[in-house]
Amino acid sequence: MQWTDQLRQVKILLSCAAIVICALSLTWSHFLVKDLADEEHRKMEVWAEAMRSLGSADGQTDLALVLKVINGNHTIPVIVLNDDGSVQTYRNIELHTNSPEEVDRTVMEMALEMKEKGNIIRIELDDNGQDFMEICYDESSLLKRLARYPYIQLGIVLIFAVVAIFALLSSKRAEQNKVWVGLSKETAHQLGTPISSLMAWTQVLRENYPDDELLPEMDKDVRRLQIIAERFSKIGSLPEPKPENLNEVISHVVEYIGRRTSNHVSITTQMPEQPLIVNISAQLFEWVIENLCKNAVDAMEGHGDITITAFEEAQRTVVEVSDTGKGIQKSNFNTVFQPGFTTKQRGWGLGLSLAKRIVEEYHKGRIFVKSSEVGKGTTFRIELQKL
Repeated sequence: MQWTDQLRQVKILLSCAAIVICALSLTWSHFLVKDLADEEHRKMEVWAEAMRSLGSADGQTDLALVLKVINGNHTIPVIVLNDDGSVQTYRNIELHTNSPEEVDRTVMEMALEMKEKGNIIRIELDDNGQDFMEICYDESSLLKRLARYPYIQLGIVLIFAVVAIFALLSSKRAEQNKVWVGLSKETAHQLGTPISSLMAWTQVLRENYPDDELLPEMDKDVRRLQIIAERFSKIGSLPEPKPENLNEVISHVVEYIGRRTSNHVSITTQMPEQPLIVNISAQLFEWVIENLCKNAVDAMEGHGDITITAFEEAQRTVVEVSDTGKGIQKSNFNTVFQPGFTTKQRGWGLGLSLAKRIVEEYHKGRIFVKSSEVGKGTTFRIELQKL
């Protein structure tokens, strides 16, 4: 199993654990709020009984106890309605007006809302049910805050988690960049010595065998090694893009890949007759096209067609590399650019990751899988800023 798949499984497990924790927290809070709501309902039943006792008080009624119960409610909003629907009294109602008409209208609207919620207790003041009161009540402000608290808490935790993950990813990305730069610089440094030796040996061979037909090819390979070393040396530094003819850059790549690829692989280009001038680092951008072409050759297993298309749109210059290989599953469209992702038995899975870095960080462009169908082929698309 590739380490990218392991990382994905870890992310899924952590996400599932977070969902379970959130669900348990919300469930626990729900039952807690429900228990408190039931407790408030019982308090209102006692309060309603005190109001009934006050309404039917006689000489034997302990008014001190009744008033203590009634006046002891300092948190639960309550509105008492007469049998004709008018407001008799109310407590713990927050009003923002002093106008009597506005107060009556607001209190009545609140009472209707309480009744719609089912928060109402009817108390009979006589035996025939003609004289009664309706006690309308709402949840206390404490209960409302408690009901909202889990969501606020989860929101804060979520924000903290997002910030922490962003910081962790930024730190990891910075560390990866340091590894990239160190590896690239060291590779360029290590290549320098054997390249210099090869240049010296080719010069000796040229002097001793001036007519040898293989010497020009050896020179080309040595120059190729020099280009590769220069590419690695540019990783980590800020290359200076300059106007280049994209047609020539692509032609160089096609010429190089064509000489080193099976005759069963056909590479064709579709480019406009006029030069496509873009701001690029030619050596690094050739590396991107080479990586895409080499991946295409591997995907086609040495048999198939590669088509490189370049054209201009309104705001950008586009390069598309298409092949007739085995294709990419849609779920892997983004994963293919992650370091370490590869479907080959050999390889480190760094080619597309490096291509993405060159296009997006060094050229401020965009590279992505435009389309792919398993068994039919893939098209990669590169978008560059139009000069």
